[in-house]
Amino acid sequence: MINSENTKQQMRKGVLELCILSILSQGDAYPTEIIEKLRETKLVVVEGTLYPLLTRLKNTGLLTYRWEESTSGPPRKYYKLTEIGEQYLKELQLSWHELVDAVNKTIAQGNNA
Repeated sequence: MINSENTKQQMRKGVLELCILSILSQGDAYPTEIIEKLRETKLVVVEGTLYPLLTRLKNTGLLTYRWEESTSGPPRKYYKLTEIGEQYLKELQLSWHELVDAVNKTIAQGNNA
C-alpha cells in the first residue's frame, strides 16, 4: 500500500498561504492564534513552518505587524493584512475556487468512466 501522507502534506503546504491570509482577513492575530485557528480546521502547523512564512509575507508587503503588551507574558507581535495583501488574497481565493472546480470536474469525469 502506498502511503499518502507525503502527498497530503504537500497539498496542505500549498494552501497554507491562502489559509493564513484568510485568517488575517478576519482581523489581526498573533502567531499562536493563527496556529490555533488552523488546528481547528485540521491544518496542523508548527511554529517552525509558520514564522518563516509570516516573515516572507511581511517582506513582500502583504502583511504588517505591531507589538502589543500582553497581560500574561512578553509583548505579542500581531500581524495584519495590508491593502496589497487584501487584493492578493482576493486573487488567491479566485484561483483557489477555479482550481477546486477544475479538480472536482476531473474527479467526476473519472468516476463516470
